[in-house]
This record gives sequence, structure tokens and C-alpha cells, in this order.
Amino acid sequence: MAGYNTPMFKAFFYHFIYDPLYNGLVYLVDIVPSHDIGIAIIILTIAVKFVLFPLSRQAVRTQMAMRQIAPEIEKIKEKHKDKQDEQAKAIFALYREKGIRPFSSFFLILVQFPILFGLYWVFWKGGLPSVDPSILYSFVPVPERVNMEFFGVIDMRERSIILAALAGLSQLAYARLSMGPRNKMATSPVEQSFSSDMARSFDLQARYVLPVIVAGIAFTVASAVPLYWTASNLFMLAQEFLMGRRFSDKPASPETTAPLPL
Repeated sequence: MAGYNTPMFKAFFYHFIYDPLYNGLVYLVDIVPSHDIGIAIIILTIAVKFVLFPLSRQAVRTQMAMRQIAPEIEKIKEKHKDKQDEQAKAIFALYREKGIRPFSSFFLILVQFPILFGLYWVFWKGGLPSVDPSILYSFVPVPERVNMEFFGVIDMRERSIILAALAGLSQLAYARLSMGPRNKMATSPVEQSFSSDMARSFDLQARYVLPVIVAGIAFTVASAVPLYWTASNLFMLAQEFLMGRRFSDKPASPETTAPLPL
């Protein structure tokens, strides 16, 4: 943990995360109606999602492709049921053949954590509603005022059970859409293997446990963070619908099972 207090880390955090977020929020507050910080956060979220769109698009394609090759993975598991090392090698070989990057979704989530922490730091440190002109870029004006109440109802500096619940529910909806319908319970000895049990456990945790954790954490921090997380999840839901995500388990066409562009 000592590394987080080093001058190099602090310089990186402030120059590449905190200062851009702070300036972006101040700039947006100056131009949005009623100088509402909540509206500014939503617009900032959309801007961040557009910047991360190449990563999120790859993550969506990866999730869809992994679901499409699930029957092939089951065949590999059956073929190498007694050799876990061979099973793992064969599965990763299949990923390479199909052009799938299995960790792209995890990387997308990982990239967003510094943004969440930076947003939390802006409000925890008390950077708003008082504006520090010394942090502002030359093209960012100081707004006349900063309205900290989202639509005049929710104070962005305080905790909000409503936004915490929305963060959890939106995470649940996104997990449901991105992971598709749950598979039926395994009945064959192969499907009851340790690896399959682990996969089912991960599936349950990603679908139901993670949204509860998100809601719990969201209730312990300033409302700005769950508002960002909720807006981010809603953006991802819209993106997946636009990219053709379905809730059904229909077999994929040959076009959709072709190797994905890297």
C-alpha cells in the first residue's frame, strides 16, 4: 500500500485522473441547465463511455462469442475430463482460433475503477461545490454556481439509498443481458465436474452477488459514484441491445461464429 503514497503515483493520479475529471465536471456544470452537478455527471459518464467504446464493444463481442462456443467447450471438457491441464490448453486454443479475448470484459471493468475512485475523491475531498481555479485548465471557466442537488432532490455529496438501489438493479439487468439465460442444471457426470461447479458458482456470483455488493458499496459513498455507475450500466445495456444482443438461446449463424476482428 505504500506505493500509493509515492510522489510518482500521486502525480499520475492527479494529472491523468483527478484533474481531467474535475475539469470535465466544472466545464459541464457551467453549461448544463440550472448548473446541476447530477446532469453533468451523466454527461461525463456518456463521454467516458464513448472514449471506452472500443473496449466495451470488444467486451460485448467476446461475451456473445463465448456463449456461442459453449457447446464446443463442453465437448473439450468431456474429452479431457481427467486432464485439467490439457482441458485448459484446448479451451485457450479454441479461443485463439475464434479470435476471442476472454479477459476483455474484466479489463473493461478494471479500467473504470480509477474513474470511480477519482470521482469519489472529487467529492470526498470537498472539491465541489467550491471551485479551485488553480486546478482548472485555461479553457475551463469558473461557473457562476454549482447546484449539488440532482434535479433538486438528491444531494450528490451525501449517500442515497435510491441511487444505491438503482446501481444494484442496473448491474443485475446488465449481468442478465450480457450473460444470457442461465443454463439448465447439469445431470451428466461430466457436467458435474469440479470445473463445471466452479463455472456455475461464478455465474451465480456474477448474476446475483455482484449486484448486491455494488449496491452495498454504492450506499457507503457520495451519490455521485452510484449515479455514474447507474448511468454507465444503462449505457452498456443500450449498447448491447443496439449490437443485437438477444435473451434467447437460438443457434448462431455461420456469420456470427466467424473469428472476431482483433
